[in-house]
Amino acid sequence: MVEQGLIRAAQSGDRDALITLLREIEGHVYKTAFYILHNEQDALDASQEALIRVYTKIGSYEEKAQFKTWVQRIVTNICIDKFRRTKPTVSIDEHEMVFPDKHDVEREVLSGYLAEDIREAIDQLPEHHRTVIVLRYLQDFSYNEIADSLDLPLNTVKSYLFRARQQLQNRLQEYQKGGVSG
Repeated sequence: MVEQGLIRAAQSGDRDALITLLREIEGHVYKTAFYILHNEQDALDASQEALIRVYTKIGSYEEKAQFKTWVQRIVTNICIDKFRRTKPTVSIDEHEMVFPDKHDVEREVLSGYLAEDIREAIDQLPEHHRTVIVLRYLQDFSYNEIADSLDLPLNTVKSYLFRARQQLQNRLQEYQKGGVSG
């Protein structure tokens, strides 16, 4: 949580406070961008653009909304714009699997498949459903914070989350039956 004093100092022109503020939020901004765009380079670009926008617009931030909600609205809108401008691409990340001797290798492999299937299922969601899932479950936003960030009515957010969870459940049906796709 960013301190209000730091925000006020940044707004009043304190360059060091602004740099500190940007450093504090950059990890959260990147995380949101990555989970929405699913591409490291696009997420880095969107994060940079969002941080620049926060830098240039800090004076327009009003304390009516929480600072993190204001920042999330900026990064989410940038990601949505970027997503609309480009067709989504699928990247296959190559990771070397290294398991410590003390771990159950089978459990580690199955866990990896489950994580991959969940990520793929989230990727397949419509943009608006994916965005609310990312904000709710990966950024731990409340329903009200999501509504504020996306400038949506609270009931719309609840509806999107309900439908997104249904779609994820349907896509992950194999896991509920004990199967592995991979």
